[in-house]
Amino acid sequence: MKLVKSKAEWAALLPQPAYRVLFEEDTERSGTSPLNNEKRDGTFICAACFLPLFDSKAKFESGTGWPSFWQPLPAAVVTKTDFKLIYPRTEYHCARCSGHQGHVFNDGPKPTGKRYCNNGVALQFVERADKLPELRT
Repeated sequence: MKLVKSKAEWAALLPQPAYRVLFEEDTERSGTSPLNNEKRDGTFICAACFLPLFDSKAKFESGTGWPSFWQPLPAAVVTKTDFKLIYPRTEYHCARCSGHQGHVFNDGPKPTGKRYCNNGVALQFVERADKLPELRT
């Protein structure tokens, strides 16, 4: 089910860098996210609503400086076309809260050939042995 909050509500709940990326569609600087080097087994969840977005098994080193995945979990993200850099790019958002995660490119590894290039501040990591947090309401 969709989670709808005002920008003011999200701003009160999230650290400023995460809010700017998730709800103002900002981009964090390349190479700044500790999640870029995260190699443990687990799940990457939306930092806003806690919806599971990616399994660690789909993570790969893209060399871009952002956490990258070759596929999201089923029904976890939605896409739209972004023209902010003049040429069209495919932007993706959390399917539940619409928080901006990053862009998807066609230069990833097999089996999908996709690279979901994610802003680290838009994610949280939960180790497989730990319980996932309840979805934010």
